[in-house]
Amino acid sequence: MSSDFAVLAANPLFTDPALDDATVREAMPRLLADCQAAGVSDLHLSAQARPFVRRHGQIHYLTEQPLPADIAEAANLALLDEAQFKELQETSDLELALAFGHDQRFRACIAIHKWGVAGSYRIVPPQARPLDALGYPDLEVLRRLLAFHNGLILVTGPVNSGKTATLAALLDEVNRTRSDHIITVEDPIEYVIPSDQCIVTQRQVGDHTETFSTALRAALRQDPDVIAIGELRDLETINIAITAAETGHLVLGTMHTADAASTLSRLLDVFPPSQQAQIRAMVSESLRGILCQRLLPAVDGGSVLATEILVANLAVGNLIRENKLQNLASVMETGVRDGMLTMDSSVLSLYRAGRITLEVALANIGNRALRALLENAANAPAEPAPAVAPAPEKKRFGLF
Repeated sequence: MSSDFAVLAANPLFTDPALDDATVREAMPRLLADCQAAGVSDLHLSAQARPFVRRHGQIHYLTEQPLPADIAEAANLALLDEAQFKELQETSDLELALAFGHDQRFRACIAIHKWGVAGSYRIVPPQARPLDALGYPDLEVLRRLLAFHNGLILVTGPVNSGKTATLAALLDEVNRTRSDHIITVEDPIEYVIPSDQCIVTQRQVGDHTETFSTALRAALRQDPDVIAIGELRDLETINIAITAAETGHLVLGTMHTADAASTLSRLLDVFPPSQQAQIRAMVSESLRGILCQRLLPAVDGGSVLATEILVANLAVGNLIRENKLQNLASVMETGVRDGMLTMDSSVLSLYRAGRITLEVALANIGNRALRALLENAANAPAEPAPAVAPAPEKKRFGLF
């Protein structure tokens, strides 16, 4: 165990056999602060399981012994107020944001399971990262998308792919470069975005509004220029988002989808058949771009961003309108001049640059033919070096 993780393992939660409530209430903020200092992304404390942290996607256990149920319960409940504790009792699930001072923020998810209480804590950086720190290969594409004053921009990817960080970076860019009113609807608020050139209003589902859809309906009456939605989860939320994008607002949101094609399918297929023609026409006009991303393990032990970028040009709009998404990949491959990039191309570039291993590349390339070519090339025997012809013998000058 590295010295960073040794500090975490020395927390009283794992070393003090005579814990009382006061000690637990002091130990939890300290543990979370130490996690932030150690550069980990997540902390997990679950009854009857070994406590662990995740850094660069890799799990590191803090102790060899499972966490007793009573300590797990005390630790995970220590930071809840009365209303949050009541909600957990009623629903067995609770999501919340925790803040200590100005530079320590955490997203917590508490759940009841068979053996007791489990808590996962996401460490949130104190401020949004700038665009150039995200790892996107072409920032001008992102800035062109943000230059629109209406339309829909989606950030997608699996869990723990950095979608929230990217959304915050996009909003930070707008906040610094435009003079607009930004309204965000989040569950919970992770990155706090102070007003800069823009006026920023952040609302949290549960605390400031009942649901995403109710907040979005209200937002349309609050004179916004930019609306950010933490997650497009259901038909009503998606419908309001598309309508807002079509009626003069720039709408940014996230979805749990792997690539541009599956994002569009999820976005469109949530509507009933009777509305398909209308919604395809609306999306074909309002969509500006889709940013799909994955965080892959890097050869240096860290993580690296692989991304797919769809720019909604005329050809993409026609495919959406005509329900021909099966042709999207070929349009993206020919749309490089518009800034488009496929996930396979991104992964291949990372492999050729030596930033990820062959195994990681093969696991993340979807095209079977490309995957086979890459595997065959890697397994091909090295060609022998060409034989070097002996230098011609120099003539001797003299009597003979």
